[in-house]
Amino acid sequence: METNATVLLLEAYLIQTQIIAKTLHQAGYRVVSFCEEKYSYGFHSRYIDEKVHTIPCEGNQEEYFKLILEYIQSHPVCAIIPMSDESAKIIAEHKDELGKYTSVSCPEYENFVKGYDKNELMKVCKGMNVDHPLTIDLSEDYSLDDMLYPAIIKPNITSGGRGMSIVENKEELESIIPSTIAQFGQCHVQEFIPQGGRQIKVQMLINEKGDMVCYSVMQKTRWYPVKGGSSCCNISIDEPQLLADCYRVLTALEWRGFADFDVIEDPRNGKLKIMEINPRVPACVKSAVVSGINWGEAIVNDILHLPQKHYEYTPGKTLRFLGFDMLWFLKSPDRFKAAPSWFKFFGNDVYYQDLDFSDLGSFIWGTFGNIKKLFSSDFRKSKAGLN
Repeated sequence: METNATVLLLEAYLIQTQIIAKTLHQAGYRVVSFCEEKYSYGFHSRYIDEKVHTIPCEGNQEEYFKLILEYIQSHPVCAIIPMSDESAKIIAEHKDELGKYTSVSCPEYENFVKGYDKNELMKVCKGMNVDHPLTIDLSEDYSLDDMLYPAIIKPNITSGGRGMSIVENKEELESIIPSTIAQFGQCHVQEFIPQGGRQIKVQMLINEKGDMVCYSVMQKTRWYPVKGGSSCCNISIDEPQLLADCYRVLTALEWRGFADFDVIEDPRNGKLKIMEINPRVPACVKSAVVSGINWGEAIVNDILHLPQKHYEYTPGKTLRFLGFDMLWFLKSPDRFKAAPSWFKFFGNDVYYQDLDFSDLGSFIWGTFGNIKKLFSSDFRKSKAGLN
């Protein structure tokens, strides 16, 4: 590594920036962030050397790409890491042009779309005989007679719960298909997986040879909003068969770089069903870092083709998002019987996603930004869960 080699983080207002920037700083890199929100975890982190206030990436992809290009043409940057789906898509779409000035690690755009498009991913899982929800592609000739109800209609490309609606029967589904497609583009319909099973995330780094460099797995134990939102408490675990299935899917996709799977356990049969791939580090990635996987360093080493270190993965670490976990306590009927206990605030295996005493500015301003968002009706609607 060159002295003061610079890594650029995109959409760095997100909370995962906090731990990624810290691990890169500790590895000796100079960290620059593109950050659209000043009241955020990323903008005020002490581990970021330069903060560039930008326009939002979502809805401004071409303008955002031009900002990236202008920056790397005038500043030496050894690697770029996206913190959001939108910025990961930009990197994959413009991989060759960015590669003239810096280094990135991602699939070819065609393969990226096959993994990121939820409908296309289900086709891959079906072809690989990997567990996934029953899915019907609404862009082809289809019959809804074999769908299991309740069902959920989803845009093929979306984030969070935007555009998703639960329907109880075929007639209700048929009535909302035209308006959903008109508003959100091509869609598919899936069986709705009932609550009661585990929610698991699998992270994996694939090098240019197609080998798995390292991995981590975490199980969500609490989330806010209570009926289906962002993780506010999770535990690092190991799930060998699921890991093998996810790797098979990435191999079929010819995926390169980082991938994060969302998986839900079907309580009706105990099967772990792949739901989607996120092409960037998740918000709760600190769970993996405290379990021994230095994701920031591993990703940059892969991008720069540097020798990878051996990371010893030690599951069993609990990660709490203090702000959202407090809201969970106020809203959940399970507040006094949660496992792990909501009242366990300290211990050798307990960590905090948002609170880092070495980076208090990040915690204070990020928390303030979240409180500010709670007064926004648009933000509350985006976090309200499925219709």
